[in-house]
Amino acid sequence: MLKKHFKSKPNTKVGALPDIGMGKQHLLHDFKRYYGHRLGRDENCRSSYYAYEALSLAVSDRLTERWKKTYNAYKETDCKRAYYLSMEFLMGRTLSNAMLSMGISNAVESAMYELGLDIEELIENEPDAGLGNGGLGRLAACFIDSCATLQLPVTGYGLRYEYGMFSQTIVNGEQVENPDHWLRNGNVWEIERFEYKQRIKFGGRTETHIDENGRNRVCWVETRDIFAVPFDTPIPGYQNDTVNTLRLWKATATEEFGLEEFNAGDYAEAVAAQNSAENITMVLYPNDANENGKALRLRQQYLLASASLQDVIATWIGRHGHDFSDFAAKNCFQLNDTHPSIAVAELMRLLIDIHGLDWKEAWDITRNTMAYTNHTLLPEALERWSVNLFKQLLPRLIEIIFEINARFLAEVSAHWPGDKERLARMSLIEEGDEQHVRMAYLAIVGSYSVNGVAELHSKLLQQGLFHDFYQLWPKKFNNKTNGITPRRWLVACNPDLAKLITETIGDGWLTDLSLLKKLELYVDDKTFCKRWYEVQQSAKQKLIDFKKQELDVDLNVNALFDVQVKRIHEYKRQLLNVLHVIHLYDRIKRGDTANWTDRCVLIGGKAAPGYFMAKKIIKFINNVAKVINHDPDIGDKLKLIFLPNYRVSAMEKICPGADLSEQISTAGKEASGTGNMKFMMNGALTIGTLDGANVEIRDEVGDDNFFLFGLTEEQVEATRHHYDPVTLIGQDEDLQRVINLIENGHFSQFEPSVFDDIVASLKNPHDPWMTIADFRSFVDAQKRVEAAYQDKDRWTKMSIINCANSGKFSSDRTISEYNNELWKLTSVVIPK
Repeated sequence: MLKKHFKSKPNTKVGALPDIGMGKQHLLHDFKRYYGHRLGRDENCRSSYYAYEALSLAVSDRLTERWKKTYNAYKETDCKRAYYLSMEFLMGRTLSNAMLSMGISNAVESAMYELGLDIEELIENEPDAGLGNGGLGRLAACFIDSCATLQLPVTGYGLRYEYGMFSQTIVNGEQVENPDHWLRNGNVWEIERFEYKQRIKFGGRTETHIDENGRNRVCWVETRDIFAVPFDTPIPGYQNDTVNTLRLWKATATEEFGLEEFNAGDYAEAVAAQNSAENITMVLYPNDANENGKALRLRQQYLLASASLQDVIATWIGRHGHDFSDFAAKNCFQLNDTHPSIAVAELMRLLIDIHGLDWKEAWDITRNTMAYTNHTLLPEALERWSVNLFKQLLPRLIEIIFEINARFLAEVSAHWPGDKERLARMSLIEEGDEQHVRMAYLAIVGSYSVNGVAELHSKLLQQGLFHDFYQLWPKKFNNKTNGITPRRWLVACNPDLAKLITETIGDGWLTDLSLLKKLELYVDDKTFCKRWYEVQQSAKQKLIDFKKQELDVDLNVNALFDVQVKRIHEYKRQLLNVLHVIHLYDRIKRGDTANWTDRCVLIGGKAAPGYFMAKKIIKFINNVAKVINHDPDIGDKLKLIFLPNYRVSAMEKICPGADLSEQISTAGKEASGTGNMKFMMNGALTIGTLDGANVEIRDEVGDDNFFLFGLTEEQVEATRHHYDPVTLIGQDEDLQRVINLIENGHFSQFEPSVFDDIVASLKNPHDPWMTIADFRSFVDAQKRVEAAYQDKDRWTKMSIINCANSGKFSSDRTISEYNNELWKLTSVVIPK
């Protein structure tokens, strides 16, 4: 029936179409067709959203053409594949990235200009995809970008959240969480693939029977099933015709509508199953402070793992039948943090219960296909689920985990006979009033690789958090320092700087960031330095303009733009930043302004809804800002701004306009950080502790181009046993004045005692973040910042050196290391 529509080319296969033109006129034609016919709009339409949608459809057509070619190339070569499982993919906006990747930005801009449309205004209509929270999700987005650019056959797997983290507004200084319904108008970039849905089991019980070969088999029965339906998004490489896939799962009911209940008048019950199923992928990171929240998060993690593994296995069987002998040689799974670690037990279940392999065969496949990336040094951030919860939701999985643990502990016992304390420490099951499954340990035991994400982080994992496992399997542990994609985080977000760089050293750096090192040849070129400074100032003005309508504060473009934007958390020490701001405020009020450096301090980030202290810190920042920004004595000398609703598209405006990047976490607490890399790549200088990737940034740029302060990780641990913040406050007059201002209600005159919890945390001798311990060192480092900034020529040279030495922090480099050392994939060139 369908073939008659392709009779113009008798030998053309169904689905094959002529190539779509990439020029301005082709784009204009398709834009008009979509705008007028598909969307039914004309020149009388007042909303620019429909122009954005028409343009996105036209661009998407061109991506889809290359997407199909990539799929067929992978299929024909039968290449080894990798799968990146992550609970977050913080993608940002797609339109501008797609245009850049296909090399059609100029053609699109020219076509829209001819129609009287501003391309920037159209791009602003696209909501940020609400698929992530912070660095973990943005890293995953950078990684799949680099996989496509390196032409590696890698598929991303995640969840299609109906609502993102939340949209943040500030009311009376406090964070208010509003629903982030990013899918309100649909998503033109995704394709629903209902034919690839997977059935996901929950609840029920297990029973054992003897199969036809006389072997014991376990059946998981009487389950409450749902469907996971995939939605595919194209991920283009940079101007190489490769388009990989990000597959996101949506939970739906096996039966959407109960007609019998509806006819009986029970209308709520008629749609109850659908509503219950869809709750699983409704919200990113539901609050797990209660049992219902914990159950929902475990359901999310299992849905991601089960649906993704079933999908991969179904593809394998479709091409290779039920012979799994080469499965491990052709497939590998990268687990992005501990959230997807249930995949270890689920792959065992699928191979044994569904496909008939024995335990040894299944375990050999699992341990040779799973690789685990750890992203945290905070023990409380590692997933732990109660055994009772597992028994209720995933009874077959907990049986498999107990069996894995029994066999693993036998191996440990053989290695360290009689060491009961070590057995207890390494067990996958944590004993206590209630048993818990240590999910990170499951990931370690079931993987062939365990990596940290910065050199210091990996060392600390091996020496501390996972030391017992490192002693058992030292060759399993390795480091893969994080990176970011320069396409989004320099070319797209800072086009003026990218243009200057390309004019100076050529365009090879776009895919080989190490070539930025050539910029060091120009640090003494006065003409080049002048242009660099002008580009930086222009970016700061654009940031001012971006926030002018939202913020009732005038910013001075010549002031030092001091920026800290990241998730609000005590270990990231936004508090330390604000203490320094109060110190500067106090100096101005006392008339201590000789040789002053004007400063605008910009802080942004979201606090988890259930994190009381993080939300209190946001309130504190805003109260301090209100006092400072409305004090006529302060003027342009100092401003403090909280940037609400921090997200990817906001960071694309913020990082080009930053002079100073605040990376001030307590040493030994930050795994890596990627914001530090984004700022560095755009020429900002870093003030930071020796924590996470800061260590490697400092190694790359040199001591003279990095503002170091604070205790080292070793000093933090040595100080912890005799830490006395009250004594430290008493020994520092500046700090005394800062604390007195807070305690005396200067920033809470109409809200007495509102910041008592903050003061108590600062004075607590058991404060794990040791904010007070680093205050004096931080103030001294900030004085060095001021001295450097006052010398415009020196600061500009330091800015160039930071950008020039950011090559190591390209995600292309990181992914090349993953591939060369772990995945062993072969690049696939896509035919024209």
